[in-house]
Amino acid sequence: MVKNSIRIFKYILIIIIFYSFSGYAQPGLPQRSITLYAAQALDFGKFYDEGSGGSITVDWRGIRSSTGSIYGTISSLVSPAIFEIKLCQGRAITISYPQTSTLTGKRNGGSIILNIGPTEKGGNGVTFATDQNCDFITILRVGGTLNIPANTPVDDYTGSFEISFDQQ
Repeated sequence: MVKNSIRIFKYILIIIIFYSFSGYAQPGLPQRSITLYAAQALDFGKFYDEGSGGSITVDWRGIRSSTGSIYGTISSLVSPAIFEIKLCQGRAITISYPQTSTLTGKRNGGSIILNIGPTEKGGNGVTFATDQNCDFITILRVGGTLNIPANTPVDDYTGSFEISFDQQ
């Protein structure tokens, strides 16, 4: 009878210990959801080439510059690409993107190479932290450069580029 009482006491003690430690579990990890919104397209505005080609750049601040025989029109609006990122608990994000993308003409079949970046956070592969408030939006601005060969056909060139956002 004493052996049974000791055995029952052990079982009760194990149950008490189990339930007392269950309240001391590690806290849950922060929410890992991410929301991305492409708020604004990269836009080089209107420009022209006097024939020998060159390049035109819009940096992440929206400042346009050009080389060679490429000239931007004064009244033309330009803008960097803008992405809005909402990520809870101040997690870090690493961005990556291909170095180039090809833009194609709508009418004449020409193509232009777009060099992507840098961003306001840095170049390809940079890691940056977001705010700890789940309602705060982190802005990422992205610039680029168009390399325009000599005698590129006049056209409206369009295309896209991808940016990967890897949360840590």
